Amino acid sequence: MAQTVTQAPPTRRRLRAPKFTLAIPGFMWYGFFYAIPVLFIVINSFGYKPDVNEKGAVRLDKLSFDNYRNIWTPDFRDVFWNTMRIAGLGTLACIIIGLPAAYFIAIKASPRVRALMLVLVIVPFWMSFFVRTAAWRIVLAKNGFLSSFLLDHGLRDTRIEFLDTKGAVLLAVVYNYLPLLIFPMFVALDRIEPAMREASKDLGAGRVKTFLSVTLPLAAPGLAAGSVLVFIPLAGDYVTATVLGGAKGNMIGNVIYSFTIVSQDQPKGAAAAVVLVFLILAVLAAAAALITLLRLVLKANRRVDIGFAS
Repeated sequence: MAQTVTQAPPTRRRLRAPKFTLAIPGFMWYGFFYAIPVLFIVINSFGYKPDVNEKGAVRLDKLSFDNYRNIWTPDFRDVFWNTMRIAGLGTLACIIIGLPAAYFIAIKASPRVRALMLVLVIVPFWMSFFVRTAAWRIVLAKNGFLSSFLLDHGLRDTRIEFLDTKGAVLLAVVYNYLPLLIFPMFVALDRIEPAMREASKDLGAGRVKTFLSVTLPLAAPGLAAGSVLVFIPLAGDYVTATVLGGAKGNMIGNVIYSFTIVSQDQPKGAAAAVVLVFLILAVLAAAAALITLLRLVLKANRRVDIGFAS
C-alpha cells in the first residue's frame, strides 16, 4: 500500500508588537503631564515680564540669563541652603525612624500585627496633606495641648514656643514623609529569604553583624528608593514651610510661590524652579557617587580579607 505523506499545515506569521508597546501609555502620560510642562518652565525662565499691568504674561522675544542673575542674591542663596539642610535632615531622620519600623513590620511582627501596622502607616494618607500639617499648629501652639500638658506636669516652667521655627518644619516633614520611606523598606526587607539570615547566624555571625552584612545590603535598593522618594518632594515642599515655618522656616517653595503668584513674575519663578531641579539632581548625583565609592571600597576590603585568609 502506498503510504500517504501528510504535509504540515502552513505556518502563519504572527505580527508581534515591539516590547515597549505596553509602556507607551506611561510614556505618553509622563511626556504630556511632566516633560512638556517642565520644558515650558525652562523656556519661560529665559524670558521676561513685559509690564507691571500684564499679570502672568511672559515675553520670549529676548532670551537671556537675567532672571538667574537677578534671583541669585545672598538672601536667595540662604533660602536654598536652608531648603537643602531641612531636606537632608528630614531624609536622615526618616531613615533613622523608618528603618527600624520597617524591619520590625517585615521581619519581627506576626502576619496579623503586620497587616495592622501597615494600615496604621497608611491611614494618615487618607487625610489631606494640608489638614495633616495644619493639625500640628493645634498640637504645638503656645496655649495648646502639648504646652499645657508639659506645664501642668511640671516638665516645663514656661509654655513652649515651637511654632514658626525650623524645628517645627522639620518635625512636620518627618511626620508627613515617613511612610514614603517605610513602604519601600518594608517591601525590600520582606523579600529577603529568612534562610539568608539563618545561614549567617549558623556561620557564627551575631545579630548586629547579620543585619549589617546580610540584611542591610540586600535591602539597600529599598533604602535608596525610599530616600529618593522622601528627599525630592521634601525639597520642593511649600505647604509645611508656609503653615509651620513662618519667616524662620522659609524654603524655596515659598520663594517660587512669591515670584509666581504674589509678584506675578513668571520668568523669575520659572528660573527659581529650574535652579531647584538642578540642585536636587546635583545632590542625588553626589549621593550616587558616594554610594558607588563605598561599594568599591567594601569590595576591595573583601578581596584583601580573602587574600590574607588564603
